[in-house]
Amino acid sequence: MSELTVASRYAKSLLDLASEQNVVEDAKADMDFFLKTLKQNPQLAAVLGNPIISQSKKTAILRDVFADKVNKITLGFFSLLVTKGRGEIISGTAEEFINQYNTKQNIIKATVVSATPLSEENKQKLVAEVQTAVGSQVILTAKVDPSLIGGFVLTVGDRQVDTSLANDLKKLKKEFAQG
Repeated sequence: MSELTVASRYAKSLLDLASEQNVVEDAKADMDFFLKTLKQNPQLAAVLGNPIISQSKKTAILRDVFADKVNKITLGFFSLLVTKGRGEIISGTAEEFINQYNTKQNIIKATVVSATPLSEENKQKLVAEVQTAVGSQVILTAKVDPSLIGGFVLTVGDRQVDTSLANDLKKLKKEFAQG
């Protein structure tokens, strides 16, 4: 079974448990915090994924790092994953939990890549347009890629809108090449 499938099942279990206990928002905040911590400390991710390090040592490390910072259900969940020998998928499970939470809350992620940084006003207009089009709350991530020359590339789910000058030039080049 693939790691994504396993992570997805564990994430669903945690989401169901958090729903039963009325701590879904706490669990979501815990997963955000956990992923942020892993990003800032790649050594922690390496320890969790290392099969040589004992499960008790991994559990102790997680308890030391997160005991007073996350909900007891989240901490118990981390311990369960490590005990089951699934320490290497904790980060994937956290990401999948957030994806499932977003789906349940009707939240969609969008990414806009532009040639120059977008103003806050432009970002807000773009978010409003996307929300109207898809009927969901939108979390927008903005990136800058000067190679686009001008315009932007908007990605929402599996859809993409490319209004960049680089794309237009590529199309012109292709048309000229064809005759």
